[in-house]
Amino acid sequence: MKSGKLFTKIALVAFISGVIGGGAVYGGVSLLNNSTDVTESVPSGSSKGGTAKVDNKKTNVQTQATNVYNNNKDSVVSVINKEKTSKNNSSDASSLFGDLFGGNNGNSGNSNGNSGSSDDSSLEKVSEGSGVIYRKSDNAAYIVTNNHVVAGSSSLEVLLSNGKKLSAKLVGSDSVTDLAVLKINGSSIDKVANFGNSNNINVGETALAIGSPLGSDYASSLTQGVISAKKRQVQQAASGSSNTSAGYATVIQTDAAINPGNSGGPLLNLAGQVIGINSMKLSTDSSGTSVEGMGFAIPSNEVTKIINQLVKDGKVTRPKLGIKYIDLSNIAASDQKSKLKLPSKVSKGVVVMQSVKNSPAKKAGLKQYDVITKLDGQAITDQGKLQSILYQHKVGDKISVEYYRDGKLQTSTIKLNQAS
Repeated sequence: MKSGKLFTKIALVAFISGVIGGGAVYGGVSLLNNSTDVTESVPSGSSKGGTAKVDNKKTNVQTQATNVYNNNKDSVVSVINKEKTSKNNSSDASSLFGDLFGGNNGNSGNSNGNSGSSDDSSLEKVSEGSGVIYRKSDNAAYIVTNNHVVAGSSSLEVLLSNGKKLSAKLVGSDSVTDLAVLKINGSSIDKVANFGNSNNINVGETALAIGSPLGSDYASSLTQGVISAKKRQVQQAASGSSNTSAGYATVIQTDAAINPGNSGGPLLNLAGQVIGINSMKLSTDSSGTSVEGMGFAIPSNEVTKIINQLVKDGKVTRPKLGIKYIDLSNIAASDQKSKLKLPSKVSKGVVVMQSVKNSPAKKAGLKQYDVITKLDGQAITDQGKLQSILYQHKVGDKISVEYYRDGKLQTSTIKLNQAS
C-alpha cells in the first residue's frame, strides 16, 4: 500500500509539473510573439489628424559655404561649344575625352571663336563645360575655362547664371596647361571672381566647386570637399595621334565632386577666392577599377600666369632645347650596354636622337645618342618629365644639363631659346 500511495503521489506531482511546465513554455512563446489580447479599440467620430503645420520660426542655418556660393555663382558660366556638322562626318560628342572632362576631343587652337558669324542652322552643340568670369574691362568681360572645352569650336556661347546667353570669342588657348580665355560683352556683368594664392592652401581645408556637371541643365551646381593634396604630379594625356607623353602637370587634388561639365569651373576656398580651375577627373585607374573622390584643378598661381599671356599675346611662348629624343626605356637593354655604353646604374633618362643645328642643345654640345639624366638639377625619368621641367622656365633662362656620352658623365649649361 505504501508503494502504491508513493506511485500515486509521484504521478500527481509529475502531472501538475507537466501542466505548470507546459504553461510556462506556452506563456514564454506567447510573450515572445506578443500575442496579447487587444483591449483598446480605435475611437469613433470625426478625424482630426489632418492638422499638420509648418513651423514658421526662422532658423539661421546659413554656412560659410553658402556665403561663398551666393557671392560667386553669378561669375560662373556654362560654356557651349558648337561645331559645323555634315551628313557624312558628324562630331563624336561622346568621345572618351569628352565623357571624362565635359569637352570635345578636338584639335586645340583651331577655333575662330566668332560666335554668330556662322549660320546657326549648320552648327551643332557638341559639348558643354564651365567657366568663370574673372575680369571686366570697359564693355568686355573675360572668362577662363579649359582648352579642351573650346577645342575645335566653330562657335562659342556662354550661359549666365540668370539664363541669358551671350556670344563668346576665343582670345587664346594653351593645350599644355589646358587653359583658354574667352571674351564676352560685359555690359550685363556685375560679378567677377577673385583669385587667391594657391601656395597658401592646406590639405584638409574645405574646397568648393561650382559648375555645370552633365551640362547646363545642372548649371550653378555646388559641391563641397577638402583639399586632398596641394601639389600632385599627374601625367597629362597625349594629344592627337601621338603616343608620347604630353608631360606632367602639378595640380590640386580634391574630393569635391567634379563631373563631366565641371571642367573650366572654379575651385574655391572658404574666403570665396578661386584657388584653382577644375580640369581633370580621374574616373578609372589603369585596371579599369572605378575611382571616386579624386578630382584635379590647375592651381590659381599657374592659371593667372598663363591667362595673362593669353590676353596679351593670344598664345603662350615657351623655351625649347632643339632636340628630338625618346625614352631610354624604349632602347633595348643590349643596345643600352653596347651602343650607349651606359653604366648599369643608369636606368632612366632620354636619348638624344637628333640635335638641331644652331639649337640651344647643339650650342651646349649635345650630340646624337647622348643620354640626358638631369635637367636643371632634377632627375629625368622620361620625356614627359623633361618637358615639364623645361616649361617651368622662360626664354633666355640658363639651365644645367647632365648626360652620359660613351658611358661617361658630362655636364653643360643651356641657354634657352624660344620654341617655334
